[in-house]
Amino acid sequence: MSDALLADHEAQFQDAVRAFTAREITPHAAAWDRAGRYPRELFARLGALGWLGTAFPEDVGGSGGGSTLYALMCAELARGSAGVALGMYVHTALACGAVHHLGSDGQRRRILPAALRGERIACWAYAEPGAGSDVASVRTRARREGGGYVLDGGKLYITNAPFADFAVLVASTEPERGLKGLSLFVVELDRPGVTVGRPMEKLGMGASEMAEIVLDGCRAGEADRLGPEGTGFLQAMKVLTLGRIAAAAFGVGLGRAAHETALTHVRERVQFGGPLLRQQFVRFTLADMATRLEAAWQLTLHAARLADAGKPHGNEASMAKLFATETCTWTCERALHLCGAQGYMLESAAQRFYRDCKVLEYGEGTSEIQRETIARALEA
Repeated sequence: MSDALLADHEAQFQDAVRAFTAREITPHAAAWDRAGRYPRELFARLGALGWLGTAFPEDVGGSGGGSTLYALMCAELARGSAGVALGMYVHTALACGAVHHLGSDGQRRRILPAALRGERIACWAYAEPGAGSDVASVRTRARREGGGYVLDGGKLYITNAPFADFAVLVASTEPERGLKGLSLFVVELDRPGVTVGRPMEKLGMGASEMAEIVLDGCRAGEADRLGPEGTGFLQAMKVLTLGRIAAAAFGVGLGRAAHETALTHVRERVQFGGPLLRQQFVRFTLADMATRLEAAWQLTLHAARLADAGKPHGNEASMAKLFATETCTWTCERALHLCGAQGYMLESAAQRFYRDCKVLEYGEGTSEIQRETIARALEA
């Protein structure tokens, strides 16, 4: 597949990330998945290339660009390993993105340069046992004490937590105010009162690492809070809107990898006196895959370009995320079907794509949340 109408610098960036992925990620993706290990060394390598700083300004250690370049990078990395792309995305778009968009100048200059060089790794700590789509159910508390805060509670399913240096977490500073009482904090994970659990076992995204974070009397100062107290939910939603564009790009990248794997298989697999590609059902399935992936990519680029232009893009980001991630799931299932018994074997890339795809429909708002967002916009 080719991407039409990319600017020269966008196409060059895409080519560079694609080549890096083919050389440094794809050959190792299966081994990382089986080991359940994130290749931490990639953070420093991506930082040295300036790619972790994509969409961040130069005065905080970034390399410029915007949402379109970031989407291009996410799609190409996910094409090699969705788990690797996920860890990078959580570090940059969510955690570092929250610091950039919501922090003070001092916080940005203190935290971002080392993080965007890949020297310090971050995680985004929002989810809890009782708080997923229902943000108001956050039970982690940050109570005022001695000119600062004391944090108590737990965060669950936190990507990068097993090896992260710091977390951007959501806590309730005024429980009685619900959503309006949530605040964001930057917390070092080696701080007293913080315990990171063992890596959790998952169905897919094996190359990413996930764990629980427990807060028990963890102290945080005023300088650790991002933005005014009680505005954490609204701030988090701004970060998640941009995250939906990235999630859509993941879906396209992973879906393209599944499509390419299926296409290679049916070209080589001989049945009924010829390659499977001769069968009309197979050709039509591949055609539907390509069409849906192209539509998903155009929705993703449209949302990203609106964001870069400073125009409203929340509804478009939800549409892109919804369609791209559901298209990815459908494509990966069809790819596994076309690869047959060979695809079902653990040494096959097709089964890895199938295990990786579904979680994309959950993060940054489930498909149901996206549909609700789109429906509300229609009513406005």
